[in-house]
Amino acid sequence: MIVKHIQSEELLTVPEVKEILNKIMEERVAREEELGYELRKAINHADMFAKMDASRSRELVGKLLEMGKMKPEIAIHIADIAPLTRDELRTLYAKERFTLTEEELDAILDLVLEAME
Repeated sequence: MIVKHIQSEELLTVPEVKEILNKIMEERVAREEELGYELRKAINHADMFAKMDASRSRELVGKLLEMGKMKPEIAIHIADIAPLTRDELRTLYAKERFTLTEEELDAILDLVLEAME
């Protein structure tokens, strides 16, 4: 498939993708259409890796973006992966030109734990 230009782009968390894919699946089942291989695999992947519901993941991203040193892409990754240790969180910042203090890491981990409850 050749794409001529992108009309719009939006960063989504895995739980949000799961919600969208489930809606598509429900619509196709209601119309008695067959689910394609790629759609089934995408739904399976989203089910397997979504660690919280869509509203909590978007809320977590919003809270993370309010913090300093936070890019939207990293906030999305944190919501998707839901790191539980400082080392897991540091790997997401490995390519950045700055490092986080222990207090900043702990604040991010607290937000993740709060969203996981």
